[in-house]
Amino acid sequence: MEMKTIRIGTRDSQLALWQAHTVQSELEALGFKTEIVSVKSTGDLLLNKPLYELGITGIFTKTLDVAMINGNVDIAVHSMKDVPTRLPKGIIQTAVLPRANTRDILVYKELDFLNGEGTVATGSLRRQAQWLNKYPTHNVTDIRGNVNTRLKKLQDNPWNAAIFAKAGLERIEVLPENHIDLDWMIPAPAQGAMVVVTMESDSFSTEAVQKLNHLPTEICTHVEREFLQVLEGGCTAPIGALATIVNDNLHFEGMLLSLDGKQKMATKKTIPSKDYKGFGKACAIEILDRGGRELMVKIKKELA
Repeated sequence: MEMKTIRIGTRDSQLALWQAHTVQSELEALGFKTEIVSVKSTGDLLLNKPLYELGITGIFTKTLDVAMINGNVDIAVHSMKDVPTRLPKGIIQTAVLPRANTRDILVYKELDFLNGEGTVATGSLRRQAQWLNKYPTHNVTDIRGNVNTRLKKLQDNPWNAAIFAKAGLERIEVLPENHIDLDWMIPAPAQGAMVVVTMESDSFSTEAVQKLNHLPTEICTHVEREFLQVLEGGCTAPIGALATIVNDNLHFEGMLLSLDGKQKMATKKTIPSKDYKGFGKACAIEILDRGGRELMVKIKKELA
C-alpha cells in the first residue's frame, strides 16, 4: 500500500509558514511524505478590528478547522496560544512541540519614556492590563497584524514601544537590537508552544504526528490552558499563566487582571509534576473564590 502524503495546513504568514516547515521537516525525517497547503485566515484578513471584537474563539484557527473537516488538509499547525481551549468536534490535539522562549519583550524607540508619560502598542488585553498595572500613567493603543506588519507600524507611528512574544521574532529572525525582556510579565497560556492537530478519524496522520509530541511541554501547556478555560469560561479576559518543570517539580504562576490593570489576582504554587492533572483547574478556582468571579462579570460587561 502506498504511503499517503500528509497535507499540512497552515496560515500564510511568515511565522505560520516557519512553524509548518518545522513540522514538515520533522515528519520527513521520520520517513513520511508531506506537502504544505497554506490558507488565509479571517484573523489575518480583518486587520482593522481588535481581536476581542471578532468573537475571538479561534479567529486564527477557524479557517484551518474548516479545511480539515472538509478534507482539504490532513493536519494543521498552530501557535498554541491562538487555539481555543475547546477544539471543534472531530479534531484532536495530537502533538505539542518542544517549547521556545515564553517571554514577552518590549521593542522600543528609546527607553526614557518608562519614567514618565508614554504610549505602548499591543492588541492583547493581557499585555495591556499588566502594562497598566505597572505603568498606570501610560496609554496603551491597539495594534494588529502579523509580526512584520506590527514592527513596521511601530516605526510609522508616534508610539514609544510595542510588546511582542519573543519566540515569534526569534523564529523568523527579526528580533531587533532595541528590545528588553519583560521578565515581570506573565505570558499567555501556551505562549512559545506549537501544537499540531489532526482529525480523530484519521489514524494514519494521528499516529505519525504523535511521534513529535514533547511530554514536558504538553504537561505545562495543559496546566496553563486548563487554568485559562476554568477562569474565562469562553469569554476573553486578561489572563496570564506559566508552568515550568524543574527537577520533577512543576512551578506555576497565574493571574487575572481587570482591563485597566488596577485589580490583579495572582497565584504561585509548586507541586510534583506527576500530580499535574486538575492542577490548573484548582489554581483557577482559588482565584475565582478570591474575587475572580466578580471581576469576570465586570470584564464581560466592559467588553460587551
